[in-house]
Amino acid sequence: MSMISIRHLCKAYPNVTPLKDVNCEIETGEVISIIGPSGTGKSTLLRCLNCLEFPTKGEIWVDGQNILTRGVNLNKVRQKMGMVFQSFNLFEHLMVIENVMIGPMDLQGISRQEAYDKGMALLRSVGMAEKAFAYPDELSGGQKQRVAIARTLSMEPEIILFDEPTSALDPTMVGEVISVIRGLAEKGMTMMIVTHEMKFARDISSRIFYMDEGIIYEDGTPKQIFDDPKKEKTRLFIKQLKPFHYDIPSKAFDFLGINSAIVKFIQNHMISNRICYQCQSLFEELFMQCILLHLPECFDAALDLGWSERNGTMDFCLRYDGDAYDPLTDPENDEVALLLIHKVAPGLTHRYADHMNYLEVTLQAESLDE
Repeated sequence: MSMISIRHLCKAYPNVTPLKDVNCEIETGEVISIIGPSGTGKSTLLRCLNCLEFPTKGEIWVDGQNILTRGVNLNKVRQKMGMVFQSFNLFEHLMVIENVMIGPMDLQGISRQEAYDKGMALLRSVGMAEKAFAYPDELSGGQKQRVAIARTLSMEPEIILFDEPTSALDPTMVGEVISVIRGLAEKGMTMMIVTHEMKFARDISSRIFYMDEGIIYEDGTPKQIFDDPKKEKTRLFIKQLKPFHYDIPSKAFDFLGINSAIVKFIQNHMISNRICYQCQSLFEELFMQCILLHLPECFDAALDLGWSERNGTMDFCLRYDGDAYDPLTDPENDEVALLLIHKVAPGLTHRYADHMNYLEVTLQAESLDE
């Protein structure tokens, strides 16, 4: 039996019908990213799943129970399906730790001490323990979202629904929230994520739902959806995301060649010269000045760029194999190189998974060209 089964789900408003006939099965441990143009029912689907919106018709089965039938305990449903909103929805009059404690105390009936211990452990897991006694208005957007995730986890949900969790954030804060969500995925948490971060969707998801025309227009693995979509509307949407990939197999790689390839990619897609400078500088200072010195003669490394015309953003990802190594925290690296890196990309983050290092950042064209 599937964890969640959605059957012929419809949601109609007086002037629009965002969901016409949605059908899908969701298994435990899946990470599903929901993508598609604005106004195609992505957020409405999540709100119907969590019963924040009541569907016009259809069925939603969770663990063998149709949660849309009369008499269902909606508080129990919402405990199973936690939701993280793009606008954070924290209680401004409560401290961070109180925001995380309130749900378990009120709905699960646990003691204040138990809720505190549990809340502090969750705040530590998202890197926010030092802000436990701060108020939400003292936090950055990224910090607020990490607290919102900890608050959702405090209810021990079986699935977490994320409604564009990074859309309200400054580009420099996106990486810290994405890092937390990646950590949850690696632990096997079932998640559905409405997102416009296409590289994130491709990297983290087990399945992609492309929504259009009020339905799940196409459903497949990230590779199927991004590399070989079957339907025309999916292809047109994905074509707006311009990818660049360059493999680096050894220290003898062609540095001038990769720089020329970056310039050609930028020019072909009429991307700003400032973005070109950012990408070239990041690669030179990160890879040439910091990382290359620590790699053997032969290795597995690559540079990936992803330009989104829709969002005016460039995703930068530099990966390399070997032991975990974060050049941003190595005091032996060239001080000038590190200063330039932080100046060019203050939101750059490092992560390590499956014996591979990743350095990632999203560059925002609008803010870079001011």
